[in-house]
Amino acid sequence: MPSQELVKTLDYILNRCNEADIEAVAAAVVRRRRDIAMYGSMPVAPDPHRMAEELTSQLNIGGNIENLKTSIRDYAIRIIRQQAPELTDAQINELTRSWIPDKSGRKKTGKTGRSMAAGTDLPQDLLLSMIDQFVSFSMGRMEEEDDRALRREMGTWPARYWDAFPQVIRLLITDFLKGEIEEDEFNSKLNLAL
Repeated sequence: MPSQELVKTLDYILNRCNEADIEAVAAAVVRRRRDIAMYGSMPVAPDPHRMAEELTSQLNIGGNIENLKTSIRDYAIRIIRQQAPELTDAQINELTRSWIPDKSGRKKTGKTGRSMAAGTDLPQDLLLSMIDQFVSFSMGRMEEEDDRALRREMGTWPARYWDAFPQVIRLLITDFLKGEIEEDEFNSKLNLAL
């Protein structure tokens, strides 16, 4: 049975609303639907400031960025151990080191000052190009002439590329090629990993 509040609201909308009131009601319905989709059926959208304070106290990070990184690193290690128990501690450390920046928070730079990709001595733009070529080849999208040119220059270039990729990149490529993640998610995680 509908509540009295609902009956009154429907009566107002159906029998007494003018054009401006209808627009206001329609906008309110759109906003409420968005809030429900984002936050569930909470009566009011959450206060982001209050939520941040609660999260800070729960994680015990106290506003310190290094404590936050430590908490995130510990969380990542826990998830990796649950999802991939076959990985060694060294592999897990390599993954978390590539995902979570060092204390300086800056990426390494090469002699030319170009940004270096995490977990490798390759410039980031070169690594991205290699990943794109490798994925295109693996999915059968690479032009034959491009493949032949790479093989003339480098021999078995797919194996050489694979060996040059950091472990986190290998895992992402494997998940993408197996269809475990979509292309958008792959690109998003790839950007985070680099």
